[in-house]
Amino acid sequence: MNINKIGKLMRIYNSNGAKKVQSAGGTCKKDELKLSGKAVEFQWAMTKIKEIPDIRQDKVDKIKDEISTGTYKVDGKKIVEKMLENVDFDKKV
Repeated sequence: MNINKIGKLMRIYNSNGAKKVQSAGGTCKKDELKLSGKAVEFQWAMTKIKEIPDIRQDKVDKIKDEISTGTYKVDGKKIVEKMLENVDFDKKV
C-alpha cells in the first residue's frame, strides 16, 4: 500500500512547469518595498541598541574594586524600594 503520493505529484508538477505571466505592457515589473517613517526609525533604533554592550564593564570593574577594598556599601532602603516598585498592594491575589 502506497500512502505517500509525492512521486506522482512531482511528476505532475514537473510536466506542467511554471509559466511566466507578463503584464499588459509586455514587461514584468520588479517588486518594490517601501518602509514607513516609523519602521525606518525603529530599524535605526534596533541597530543602535544592538551596538550597546550587554555588560557595562566600567561599572563591573568599579564594583569589583569596591568589594575587594571593602568600601562597597549597600543601601537596604534602595533595595527594598526597587523590590516593591512593581508590587501593587491594592490588588487581591
